[in-house]
Amino acid sequence: MKELLRSTDPTILAFASALLEGEDIDCFQMDVNMSILEGGIGIFPRRLMVRAEDLTRAERVMRDNEIPLGR
Repeated sequence: MKELLRSTDPTILAFASALLEGEDIDCFQMDVNMSILEGGIGIFPRRLMVRAEDLTRAERVMRDNEIPLGR
């Protein structure tokens, strides 16, 4: 798995996940449970991961929809 996107904004992550699913690119959100440690204030970024072979296609989808990758 490769990191595609890093963000503290859950709406960006949800939108990016929906776009990737629409393109048949599997993705997985990591660090979702960090809110337990941070108290739900959103200071720790979450990561959106994709398969290494899908990374180039996924980056193109993000660029086409003007989603900053935040890496």
